[in-house]
Amino acid sequence: MPCVIKRSVFLVMWTFSLSAGTDVVGAQNTGKDLQPIIDVHHHAMDNDNGFSMGPTCPNTSKFTASDPKTDAGQQFGWVTEECTPKLYPAAKGQYMKDVLAEMERLNVTAVVFGDPAGVKRWKDAAPNRVIPGTGFEKGDDRIPLDELRKDFTSGGMKVMGEIGLQYGGISPSDPAYDKYFALAEELDIPVAIHMGTGGSGRANLTMPKFRGSVGNPLLLEELLARHPKLRVQIMHAGYPMIDNLLTLLQANSHVYVDIAGLIWSYPIKEVNRYIERIVDAGFEDRIMFGTDQFMWPKLMSYSISIIQNADYLTPEQKRDILYNNAARFLRLDVTTK
Repeated sequence: MPCVIKRSVFLVMWTFSLSAGTDVVGAQNTGKDLQPIIDVHHHAMDNDNGFSMGPTCPNTSKFTASDPKTDAGQQFGWVTEECTPKLYPAAKGQYMKDVLAEMERLNVTAVVFGDPAGVKRWKDAAPNRVIPGTGFEKGDDRIPLDELRKDFTSGGMKVMGEIGLQYGGISPSDPAYDKYFALAEELDIPVAIHMGTGGSGRANLTMPKFRGSVGNPLLLEELLARHPKLRVQIMHAGYPMIDNLLTLLQANSHVYVDIAGLIWSYPIKEVNRYIERIVDAGFEDRIMFGTDQFMWPKLMSYSISIIQNADYLTPEQKRDILYNNAARFLRLDVTTK
């Protein structure tokens, strides 16, 4: 898999302040020798495909209750507030260009998920920055197994994901989908499964089939028992089910987590507390950086800053989370310090 490697001892950073009063360091590259970063959770989308959102305040301070009579169009219960910084969507037609420029500036290689055609567009635009991935879901349909096999054996795909069974209220251990995980195990392809967070109000505002209960990391146990060589990436680190997550990690040493989405969409104190629990429990070598990148080009820089400014992490732990753990999971052959 492609990965551009650049080394440096120093990282130049700048500081901004959230509305909640928490100082956060923004990732900033002023030279070409920045240490590499791997984002294991990135989406091959743009703002010209009918999906768009306005400016947003990352690490919202709270989630508001909604009224089914008056708030039918509300998005995920995010509180309306003023903040610094505020993340802005790209101009029409500029999203991929802007994000790839950020990836180059910050020396990021990303695992990009989506349909093969969309992922190929990103791969063609930045062949040394994109590790291509695709799942077995297409809307409410499932990709034929022989077609998916071709995607991974001759189509260049390297990771199976994002697997969003939770959005349909389906357990990842449901036998109906076992053939896809069997294929991943056979081909030694890592799988990335959405588990945990879905956004405040997801089930009653936008996705009525979504079930928080099937984001329980322990629901992976039967799948892992059937496929003991399967490499699994728990997206969003199974947030907020920390005790169940730690139970699973203790029993299954080849399971990793990403902190994408979680890292910027919940109150900053809660984000740091959750990551610190995983580290304190002894699983620092299973945590992988990710953004859940979409819509806002500066989201990547902002998300990196959360790890860079985490005072509970040592410099070595920060490098492991930002690069080394993902390099090991993806079987890249380079480690950085």
